[in-house]
Parts: sequence; C-alpha cells; structure tokens
Amino acid sequence: MEFRLVYEGPLKAAGSGGTRAAEKHDIRKLLHKQLARLWQAIPHLRQRTEEHSVLHAPPSKSGTVTMAAALAQPSLLATLGKTFERCGYQFVPLVSNYLKLSCSLEILFLRRDMPGIPLIHSGGDIDNRLKVLFDALRVPTDCNELAGANKDPDESPYFYCLMEDDTLIHEVTVTTDTLLKPYAPPQENDVHLIIKVKVRPTDFSFENLAFVP
Repeated sequence: MEFRLVYEGPLKAAGSGGTRAAEKHDIRKLLHKQLARLWQAIPHLRQRTEEHSVLHAPPSKSGTVTMAAALAQPSLLATLGKTFERCGYQFVPLVSNYLKLSCSLEILFLRRDMPGIPLIHSGGDIDNRLKVLFDALRVPTDCNELAGANKDPDESPYFYCLMEDDTLIHEVTVTTDTLLKPYAPPQENDVHLIIKVKVRPTDFSFENLAFVP
C-alpha cells in the first residue's frame, strides 16, 4: 500500500532545551485530516473497518456468526481508538503493532536556502528537523506531547496518525531541494514536504492481508 502525505509550513529543529511539543501537534493536526480522508478513500481500508466486527464476532453453537453477535463487536476504528486512548483523545494509527505493519518513508524536503548552503542556516540541520517530523507522525506518548491543545470538532471520535511509534519505520530516504514558492511573510524554517509512505506487513495475519504487495 502506497500513498503520499503533504506538509506545508514551519518545521523547526528539535532543540536541546525544548520539546517542540506545540509545533509537533500542529503538524499532527494537519496530517490527521489527510489520514482521515485516506481511511475513507482506500477501498480495502474502508472495507476492513466495516468487516472487522463480523470477523471477530464469536460463533454461535452451530458454528456460524449471528448478526447480533457481529454488531456487538467493536469496529477496527473503535478497537484502535480504545487501544490508543489517552488525554481525552482516541488515536488511530494506521501503522501499528496491532496490525503488524511497518512503513518506509521517501521524503521530498523543499527548504528555503539553495543547495550548497550549510543546512544549519535553514532553521536547523536536517536530522533534527526530521526528528520533529517523525514525532508528529506518531501517536503522542503522554499529555505533555499535546501541549494543552484544544480538540477540534473533526478530531472526535477519532484522531488519525500515521503510526504507533517511529520504531515502525524500517527505511527513510530524503531528497532536499530549494523551496521557491513565496510565503507572506517568508520564514527561514518554511518547508514543503511530500512524504511517500509505503506500508508493509511485519508478520502476516488475516488482519493485514490487504497490505501484502
């Protein structure tokens, strides 16, 4: 399974004296909207969500699954949301240990300065800016990572994230180039990121057959 996420805006480097929690959650909120659309737009994602209750319903004495038993089971979204519930949010990561999935990222990283100029002058070095991005792609570990943010209406009942944890990234490639698009006012840490995500199973199960290439 492959898709692309797009982020346009500030991306500051992780600093030794601060967590960038507010900036990370701002990015997380923007990507949530794209991932919510993904869950509805990709047929096998939508289908697997709808069928989850039937697949996991206990059979009757005759060995069949009754409609009542199926309806009594939580959906995949509800199961993930409950599993990753914290701080008043129900987070839904696509890439998770629950689904036995990992991902690779191919990032086109467009930044303000020209090639050849030291990256430290473009809002921070690439590695530390990517650390901020990876944290924004995953489920927050505690309430401190939400930085006191208010929940928007579209973040209920579920808040969509790319992954449970950044340890589920098995490969990253980054291509940098110059960001030519004007912003008003322009900031040195402006970026335009196109993130190609490739999702694959870490172990095969009935849950993730749809993700097998």
